[in-house]
Amino acid sequence: QVQLVESGGGLVQAGGSLRLSCAASGRTFIAYVVGWFRQTPGKEREFVASINWSGGGTSVANSLKGRFTIFRDIAKNSVDLQMSTLKPEEPAVYYCAAHHALKRTYESWGQGTQVIVSS
Repeated sequence: QVQLVESGGGLVQAGGSLRLSCAASGRTFIAYVVGWFRQTPGKEREFVASINWSGGGTSVANSLKGRFTIFRDIAKNSVDLQMSTLKPEEPAVYYCAAHHALKRTYESWGQGTQVIVSS
């Protein structure tokens, strides 16, 4: 497993942008798939986006395509989620997760970072 540390959450106005960052503590993301999920109270956690660090392939939830982008920052050794045109109904706790590329289940999770969208 890998220890994950999220940052970048906070308050943003509806229509605004925010960038979240997920860093691995003590190691790189080589050979890992890193994903972002989000959860609001009373709802199930939902997939947002993922990236294969080594190959660079990405996946974004259909409903978020065009507004959310996931990318790797090699210099920072982080996986960032750029969110734009945020909607008032999108405040949530955003979680970073990771699994080895040969596995299918996310096995490492961060503590989460809160995103609040004001209308």
